[in-house]
Amino acid sequence: MNSSTFKVAAVQASPVLLDLDATLGKSAKLIAEAASNDARLAVFPEAFLAGYPLWCWKIAAGETKVLRKLYSELLANSITIPSDAVSQLCDVARKHHIAVAMGVNECNAEASRTTLYNSLLYIGADGSIIGKHRKLVPTGGERLIYGQGDGSTLDVFDLDFARLGGLVCWENYMPLARYAMYAAGVQIYVAPTWDNGEPWLSTLRHIAKEGRVWVIGCCSAIRKSDLPERLGLEKYFTGGDWINPGDSMIVDPDGKIAAGPVREQETILYAEIDPVTLTGPRSQLDVAGHYARPDVFTLAVNREERRIIE
Repeated sequence: MNSSTFKVAAVQASPVLLDLDATLGKSAKLIAEAASNDARLAVFPEAFLAGYPLWCWKIAAGETKVLRKLYSELLANSITIPSDAVSQLCDVARKHHIAVAMGVNECNAEASRTTLYNSLLYIGADGSIIGKHRKLVPTGGERLIYGQGDGSTLDVFDLDFARLGGLVCWENYMPLARYAMYAAGVQIYVAPTWDNGEPWLSTLRHIAKEGRVWVIGCCSAIRKSDLPERLGLEKYFTGGDWINPGDSMIVDPDGKIAAGPVREQETILYAEIDPVTLTGPRSQLDVAGHYARPDVFTLAVNREERRIIE
């Protein structure tokens, strides 16, 4: 085990909504900033490329004309994996020698090319694509936007300093999905999200304590002034300027807050990790090890890819 401490970063920022090129440019600057502060890993919010479809909670399903236009724009500003857009991120990661976990809107390149997945893209510090995860169950209004991922992307990835994995937003309320991650040996658990507020923050602390993992919760901080005027979305959001205040946070394996939460600002949170904390806390509690009871409980995970066409 590497005995040197290392730093991780949670990027709380607003994407340039439905503008992939501009959001890629902003992402590159944020990755470079995190690397300049010696971070080995930079984590971005849910669907950061090129923006979470926040209208799915405001516009009724019957407003077909409006929703079709927004979906077409979202699709046009989504990515496939791999692609030229992903190559740009890989180049930035390689240049600054930093791993990246990025929330993306992913187009289904394997079939129709018109269904979207709420995905989490993992890039290594060498610029390689090390993996992705497609959200298993879109939540509420998201089901009008996204398809369901399958078990083939429920995985954990080896970095040279820790084992990395995670779940997207309310997937983290799926106990069996969490357990699958623990059983795969995750040590740094990323939780990109659109959620905020006390119940969510308590969830991040619970996951950290339960799994004895470092948890990086990361959310976009976005205001009404960040909405492109051409979309006409302002009328659907009443109240103050902040649509989502953020509440990004980093938590240690004892459930103690190491950084954040931060609200109503674009910023990068950092935490220094001692490698001993990746393993030592499990001496008391290892839910997928000595604290498991496989003679009483078993979990079967179907990791087969669910193909649309053979």
